[in-house]
Amino acid sequence: MQNTFLTNQFILTIAADPKMTSYLMPLLLSLLTVTALAQNAQTELPRVQMQAGIYQINAQVASTPEQRAIGLMNRPDMPQHEGMLFVFEHPQVQCFWMKNTLMPLTAAFIADDGSIVNLADMKPQTTDSHCSDKPVRYVLEMKQGWFAAKQIRKGYVIKSSVFNNTAGK
Repeated sequence: MQNTFLTNQFILTIAADPKMTSYLMPLLLSLLTVTALAQNAQTELPRVQMQAGIYQINAQVASTPEQRAIGLMNRPDMPQHEGMLFVFEHPQVQCFWMKNTLMPLTAAFIADDGSIVNLADMKPQTTDSHCSDKPVRYVLEMKQGWFAAKQIRKGYVIKSSVFNNTAGK
């Protein structure tokens, strides 16, 4: 109840001040849109096949800002061989959190050549930030433990048409 009151008071404050409206309303609407979209798990994204040694990965591709913002939110489970590949326009330090994500995941931060820069285990329903050690364009999220069980570590090369590579470790 208190949160509703604060939200309503905030919206009334924005509406009462035209200058605040012009600055904050687009931001508020964007946040509400992402929140509404995130309430349903996205399962119909394009997919790409990837290979880590003898292991096959069937990854959904999140390539738009909206798809990346929702990611694996609200998904209760996924098969062991599936994941989500986040694709960004330019290499930069990428940071991820697990708000509204229901299962533990490991993020592999991947360079343009398919090599894993670093791995980060992430706990569900947290806002802790997990970042790449250097600028990357790709992040592959898999169920937590998948990489460790297959002894896939930093430096390992993931093969895929996305990375235009032909050699793996």
